[in-house]
Amino acid sequence: MSGSTMLLVGGLGAIFIGLLVAVSLFTVGHRVTPVERGIATIGQAYSPVPQPGDGTRPVPGQSAGTMAGGVARVLTPRATASWVQRQLDYAGNPPNWPVGRVNEVQGYAALAVMVFGMFAGALFDGLVGAVAGLVLGAAVGLALPLIIIYDLATRRQERIQRELPDALDLLTLCVEAGQGFDGALTLVSTRMGGPLSREIARALQEMHMGMRRVDAIRGIGERTSVTELRSFCTAVIQAGDLGIPIANVLREQAEEMRLKRRQHADEKARKVPVKLVIPLVFMLLPAIFLVVLGPAVLQITHSGLFR
Repeated sequence: MSGSTMLLVGGLGAIFIGLLVAVSLFTVGHRVTPVERGIATIGQAYSPVPQPGDGTRPVPGQSAGTMAGGVARVLTPRATASWVQRQLDYAGNPPNWPVGRVNEVQGYAALAVMVFGMFAGALFDGLVGAVAGLVLGAAVGLALPLIIIYDLATRRQERIQRELPDALDLLTLCVEAGQGFDGALTLVSTRMGGPLSREIARALQEMHMGMRRVDAIRGIGERTSVTELRSFCTAVIQAGDLGIPIANVLREQAEEMRLKRRQHADEKARKVPVKLVIPLVFMLLPAIFLVVLGPAVLQITHSGLFR
Protein backbone atom coordinates (compact mmCIF):
# COMPACT_ATOMS: atom_id res chain seq x y z
CA MET A 1 0.00 0.00 0.00
CA SER A 2 1.50 3.33 -1.09
CA GLY A 3 2.09 6.33 1.11
CA SER A 4 -0.70 8.35 -0.52
CA THR A 5 -3.18 5.59 0.14
CA MET A 6 -2.07 5.41 3.76
CA LEU A 7 -2.53 9.17 4.03
CA LEU A 8 -6.02 8.95 2.57
CA VAL A 9 -6.97 6.11 4.89
CA GLY A 10 -5.63 8.05 7.87
CA GLY A 11 -7.57 11.13 6.83
CA LEU A 12 -10.70 9.06 6.40
CA GLY A 13 -10.25 7.64 9.87
CA ALA A 14 -9.74 11.13 11.31
CA ILE A 15 -12.92 12.37 9.62
CA PHE A 16 -14.83 9.39 10.96
CA ILE A 17 -13.59 9.97 14.52
CA GLY A 18 -14.47 13.66 14.24
CA LEU A 19 -17.99 12.86 13.09
CA LEU A 20 -18.32 10.36 15.92
CA VAL A 21 -17.32 12.94 18.52
CA ALA A 22 -19.62 15.58 16.99
CA VAL A 23 -22.65 13.30 16.97
CA SER A 24 -21.91 12.13 20.50
CA LEU A 25 -21.71 15.71 21.75
CA PHE A 26 -25.00 16.47 20.03
CA THR A 27 -26.80 13.46 21.51
CA VAL A 28 -25.26 13.29 24.96
CA GLY A 29 -25.29 16.95 25.88
CA HIS A 30 -23.81 18.52 28.98
CA ARG A 31 -22.39 16.63 31.93
CA VAL A 32 -25.10 15.86 34.47
CA THR A 33 -24.55 16.56 38.15
CA PRO A 34 -25.61 14.04 40.83
CA VAL A 35 -28.48 16.33 41.89
CA GLU A 36 -29.86 16.48 38.34
CA ARG A 37 -29.51 12.73 38.00
CA GLY A 38 -31.46 12.17 41.22
CA ILE A 39 -34.23 14.57 40.17
CA ALA A 40 -34.51 12.86 36.79
CA THR A 41 -34.71 9.43 38.43
CA ILE A 42 -37.50 10.56 40.79
CA GLY A 43 -39.37 12.12 37.88
CA GLN A 44 -39.15 8.95 35.87
CA ALA A 45 -40.42 6.87 38.79
CA TYR A 46 -43.66 8.90 38.93
CA SER A 47 -44.16 9.32 35.20
CA PRO A 48 -45.65 6.95 32.62
CA VAL A 49 -43.27 4.39 31.20
CA PRO A 50 -41.93 5.78 27.90
CA GLN A 51 -42.37 3.62 24.85
CA PRO A 52 -39.31 2.72 22.79
CA GLY A 53 -38.58 5.21 20.10
CA ASP A 54 -41.11 7.81 21.26
CA GLY A 55 -38.48 10.53 21.29
CA THR A 56 -38.09 10.70 25.09
CA ARG A 57 -34.57 11.08 26.41
CA PRO A 58 -33.16 8.47 28.80
CA VAL A 59 -32.42 9.12 32.44
CA PRO A 60 -29.20 11.14 32.67
CA GLY A 61 -26.23 9.06 33.69
CA GLN A 62 -27.46 5.85 32.13
CA SER A 63 -25.33 3.89 29.68
CA ALA A 64 -27.51 5.05 26.79
CA GLY A 65 -25.93 8.49 27.12
CA THR A 66 -22.43 7.34 26.29
CA MET A 67 -20.72 8.23 23.06
CA ALA A 68 -21.27 4.88 21.36
CA GLY A 69 -24.84 4.62 22.57
CA GLY A 70 -25.67 8.09 21.31
CA VAL A 71 -24.31 7.39 17.85
CA ALA A 72 -26.11 4.04 17.61
CA ARG A 73 -29.33 5.66 18.82
CA VAL A 74 -29.11 8.24 16.03
CA LEU A 75 -28.51 5.54 13.41
CA THR A 76 -31.25 3.23 14.75
CA PRO A 77 -34.78 3.81 13.42
CA ARG A 78 -37.67 4.06 15.86
CA ALA A 79 -39.21 0.87 14.51
CA THR A 80 -35.96 -0.96 15.24
CA ALA A 81 -35.94 0.38 18.82
CA SER A 82 -39.47 -0.96 19.33
CA TRP A 83 -38.40 -4.29 17.85
CA VAL A 84 -35.41 -4.44 20.21
CA GLN A 85 -37.62 -3.78 23.23
CA ARG A 86 -40.02 -6.51 22.12
CA GLN A 87 -37.18 -8.99 21.64
CA LEU A 88 -35.81 -8.10 25.08
CA ASP A 89 -39.25 -8.89 26.52
CA TYR A 90 -39.22 -12.22 24.69
CA ALA A 91 -35.72 -12.91 26.03
CA GLY A 92 -36.90 -12.34 29.60
CA ASN A 93 -35.59 -8.78 30.03
CA PRO A 94 -32.01 -9.66 31.06
CA PRO A 95 -30.88 -7.54 34.03
CA ASN A 96 -29.03 -4.33 33.21
CA TRP A 97 -29.85 -4.66 29.51
CA PRO A 98 -32.31 -1.94 28.52
CA VAL A 99 -32.58 -0.63 24.99
CA GLY A 100 -29.97 2.03 25.79
CA ARG A 101 -27.41 -0.60 26.74
CA VAL A 102 -28.09 -2.45 23.49
CA ASN A 103 -27.49 0.81 21.60
CA GLU A 104 -24.22 1.22 23.46
CA VAL A 105 -23.08 -2.29 22.50
CA GLN A 106 -24.12 -1.60 18.91
CA GLY A 107 -22.01 1.55 18.86
CA TYR A 108 -18.90 -0.13 20.24
CA ALA A 109 -19.32 -3.14 17.95
CA ALA A 110 -19.81 -0.92 14.91
CA LEU A 111 -16.75 1.16 15.82
CA ALA A 112 -14.54 -1.91 16.26
CA VAL A 113 -15.70 -3.65 13.08
CA MET A 114 -15.50 -0.42 11.07
CA VAL A 115 -11.89 0.21 12.07
CA PHE A 116 -10.97 -3.40 11.32
CA GLY A 117 -12.83 -3.36 8.01
CA MET A 118 -11.29 -0.06 6.97
CA PHE A 119 -7.70 -1.22 7.46
CA ALA A 120 -8.37 -4.71 6.07
CA GLY A 121 -10.00 -3.23 2.97
CA ALA A 122 -7.14 -0.76 2.55
CA LEU A 123 -4.63 -3.61 2.54
CA PHE A 124 -6.50 -5.44 -0.22
CA ASP A 125 -7.81 -2.65 -2.47
CA GLY A 126 -6.50 0.69 -1.26
CA LEU A 127 -8.95 3.54 -0.75
CA VAL A 128 -11.90 1.79 -2.39
CA GLY A 129 -11.42 -1.22 -0.14
CA ALA A 130 -11.14 1.03 2.92
CA VAL A 131 -14.46 2.75 2.14
CA ALA A 132 -16.13 -0.59 1.42
CA GLY A 133 -14.77 -2.06 4.66
CA LEU A 134 -15.98 1.00 6.57
CA VAL A 135 -19.53 0.70 5.25
CA LEU A 136 -19.66 -3.08 5.61
CA GLY A 137 -18.21 -2.89 9.11
CA ALA A 138 -20.86 -0.39 10.20
CA ALA A 139 -23.63 -2.67 8.95
CA VAL A 140 -22.15 -5.77 10.58
CA GLY A 141 -21.43 -4.01 13.87
CA LEU A 142 -24.95 -2.60 14.15
CA ALA A 143 -26.61 -5.88 13.19
CA LEU A 144 -24.56 -8.31 15.28
CA PRO A 145 -26.05 -7.41 18.73
CA LEU A 146 -29.55 -7.56 17.24
CA ILE A 147 -28.88 -11.05 15.88
CA ILE A 148 -27.68 -12.20 19.31
CA ILE A 149 -30.77 -10.77 21.02
CA TYR A 150 -33.05 -12.41 18.47
CA ASP A 151 -31.33 -15.75 19.02
CA LEU A 152 -31.73 -15.47 22.81
CA ALA A 153 -35.40 -14.56 22.42
CA THR A 154 -36.07 -17.43 20.01
CA ARG A 155 -34.43 -20.01 22.28
CA ARG A 156 -36.38 -18.79 25.30
CA GLN A 157 -39.69 -18.93 23.42
CA GLU A 158 -38.89 -22.49 22.31
CA ARG A 159 -38.27 -23.48 25.93
CA ILE A 160 -41.56 -21.93 26.96
CA GLN A 161 -43.35 -23.86 24.23
CA ARG A 162 -41.79 -27.14 25.42
CA GLU A 163 -42.65 -26.47 29.08
CA LEU A 164 -46.23 -25.34 28.50
CA PRO A 165 -47.98 -28.78 28.22
CA ASP A 166 -46.43 -30.08 31.45
CA ALA A 167 -47.25 -26.84 33.26
CA LEU A 168 -50.88 -27.02 32.13
CA ASP A 169 -51.14 -30.66 33.25
CA LEU A 170 -49.84 -29.76 36.71
CA LEU A 171 -52.10 -26.71 36.85
CA THR A 172 -55.14 -28.81 35.91
CA LEU A 173 -54.36 -31.46 38.54
CA CYS A 174 -54.00 -28.82 41.26
CA VAL A 175 -57.28 -27.08 40.39
CA GLU A 176 -59.22 -30.35 40.07
CA ALA A 177 -57.83 -31.41 43.47
CA GLY A 178 -59.55 -28.40 45.02
CA GLN A 179 -56.76 -25.85 45.09
CA GLY A 180 -57.40 -22.27 44.07
CA PHE A 181 -56.15 -20.92 40.77
CA ASP A 182 -53.64 -18.56 42.38
CA GLY A 183 -52.35 -21.34 44.62
CA ALA A 184 -52.01 -23.64 41.62
CA LEU A 185 -50.01 -20.96 39.81
CA THR A 186 -47.77 -20.61 42.86
CA LEU A 187 -47.18 -24.36 42.93
CA VAL A 188 -46.33 -24.45 39.23
CA SER A 189 -43.91 -21.54 39.58
CA THR A 190 -42.09 -23.22 42.48
CA ARG A 191 -42.08 -26.83 41.26
CA MET A 192 -41.10 -26.20 37.65
CA GLY A 193 -37.93 -24.46 36.60
CA GLY A 194 -37.42 -22.53 33.42
CA PRO A 195 -38.62 -19.35 31.74
CA LEU A 196 -42.33 -20.24 31.95
CA SER A 197 -42.21 -20.60 35.73
CA ARG A 198 -40.40 -17.27 35.97
CA GLU A 199 -43.11 -15.60 33.89
CA ILE A 200 -45.77 -17.07 36.19
CA ALA A 201 -43.82 -15.95 39.26
CA ARG A 202 -43.64 -12.43 37.83
CA ALA A 203 -47.40 -12.40 37.26
CA LEU A 204 -47.99 -13.56 40.85
CA GLN A 205 -45.70 -10.84 42.15
CA GLU A 206 -47.60 -8.25 40.13
CA MET A 207 -50.88 -9.49 41.60
CA HIS A 208 -49.44 -9.26 45.12
CA MET A 209 -48.48 -5.65 44.38
CA GLY A 210 -52.08 -4.78 43.51
CA MET A 211 -52.41 -5.53 39.80
CA ARG A 212 -55.60 -7.21 38.71
CA ARG A 213 -55.40 -10.88 37.86
CA VAL A 214 -56.71 -10.19 34.35
CA ASP A 215 -53.94 -7.68 33.64
CA ALA A 216 -51.23 -9.90 35.13
CA ILE A 217 -52.30 -12.92 33.05
CA ARG A 218 -52.61 -10.75 29.94
CA GLY A 219 -49.05 -9.55 30.58
CA ILE A 220 -47.77 -13.14 30.39
CA GLY A 221 -49.14 -13.45 26.87
CA GLU A 222 -47.82 -10.05 25.82
CA ARG A 223 -44.27 -10.87 26.97
CA THR A 224 -44.13 -14.04 24.87
CA SER A 225 -44.54 -14.93 21.22
CA VAL A 226 -45.83 -18.47 21.83
CA THR A 227 -49.26 -18.71 20.23
CA GLU A 228 -50.41 -21.53 22.52
CA LEU A 229 -49.56 -19.56 25.66
CA ARG A 230 -51.36 -16.49 24.35
CA SER A 231 -54.47 -18.55 23.58
CA PHE A 232 -54.31 -20.03 27.09
CA CYS A 233 -54.13 -16.57 28.67
CA THR A 234 -57.06 -15.41 26.53
CA ALA A 235 -59.12 -18.47 27.52
CA VAL A 236 -58.45 -17.90 31.23
CA ILE A 237 -59.42 -14.23 30.96
CA GLN A 238 -62.63 -15.06 29.09
CA ALA A 239 -63.49 -17.76 31.62
CA GLY A 240 -63.20 -15.24 34.41
CA ASP A 241 -65.33 -12.69 32.56
CA LEU A 242 -68.07 -15.20 31.63
CA GLY A 243 -68.10 -17.12 34.90
CA ILE A 244 -67.06 -20.45 33.36
CA PRO A 245 -65.46 -22.94 35.81
CA ILE A 246 -61.72 -22.62 35.45
CA ALA A 247 -61.21 -26.38 35.85
CA ASN A 248 -63.09 -27.11 32.62
CA VAL A 249 -61.07 -24.52 30.73
CA LEU A 250 -57.79 -25.88 32.07
CA ARG A 251 -58.74 -29.45 31.17
CA GLU A 252 -59.56 -28.51 27.59
CA GLN A 253 -56.43 -26.41 27.26
CA ALA A 254 -54.25 -29.23 28.62
CA GLU A 255 -55.70 -31.73 26.14
CA GLU A 256 -55.19 -29.28 23.29
CA MET A 257 -51.57 -28.64 24.34
CA ARG A 258 -50.80 -32.36 24.49
CA LEU A 259 -52.26 -32.80 21.01
CA LYS A 260 -50.22 -29.87 19.66
CA ARG A 261 -47.06 -31.26 21.26
CA ARG A 262 -47.55 -34.58 19.47
CA GLN A 263 -48.23 -32.78 16.21
CA HIS A 264 -45.12 -30.64 16.68
CA ALA A 265 -43.02 -33.76 17.35
CA ASP A 266 -44.43 -35.46 14.23
CA GLU A 267 -43.66 -32.38 12.16
CA LYS A 268 -40.05 -32.34 13.37
CA ALA A 269 -39.73 -36.06 12.64
CA ARG A 270 -40.95 -35.55 9.07
CA LYS A 271 -38.34 -32.82 8.54
CA VAL A 272 -35.42 -35.04 9.56
CA PRO A 273 -35.01 -36.85 6.17
CA VAL A 274 -34.94 -33.52 4.34
CA LYS A 275 -32.29 -32.15 6.70
CA LEU A 276 -30.16 -35.27 6.24
CA VAL A 277 -29.91 -34.82 2.47
CA ILE A 278 -27.14 -32.20 2.53
CA PRO A 279 -24.88 -34.05 5.03
CA LEU A 280 -25.34 -37.28 3.07
CA VAL A 281 -24.59 -35.72 -0.31
CA PHE A 282 -21.62 -33.58 0.66
CA MET A 283 -20.03 -35.62 3.49
CA LEU A 284 -21.01 -39.29 3.49
CA LEU A 285 -21.36 -40.10 -0.21
CA PRO A 286 -17.92 -38.71 -1.23
CA ALA A 287 -16.29 -40.88 1.42
CA ILE A 288 -18.22 -43.94 0.19
CA PHE A 289 -17.20 -43.24 -3.41
CA LEU A 290 -13.58 -42.86 -2.33
CA VAL A 291 -13.57 -46.18 -0.46
CA VAL A 292 -15.43 -48.10 -3.17
CA LEU A 293 -13.92 -46.60 -6.32
CA GLY A 294 -10.47 -45.70 -5.00
CA PRO A 295 -8.89 -49.18 -5.26
CA ALA A 296 -10.38 -49.73 -8.73
CA VAL A 297 -8.99 -46.41 -9.97
CA LEU A 298 -5.55 -47.25 -8.58
CA GLN A 299 -5.57 -50.67 -10.25
CA ILE A 300 -6.58 -49.18 -13.58
CA THR A 301 -3.87 -46.54 -13.26
CA HIS A 302 -1.11 -49.06 -12.48
CA SER A 303 -2.27 -51.48 -15.19
CA GLY A 304 -1.46 -48.96 -17.89
CA LEU A 305 -4.82 -49.35 -19.58
CA PHE A 306 -4.98 -45.69 -20.59
CA ARG A 307 -1.38 -45.38 -21.75
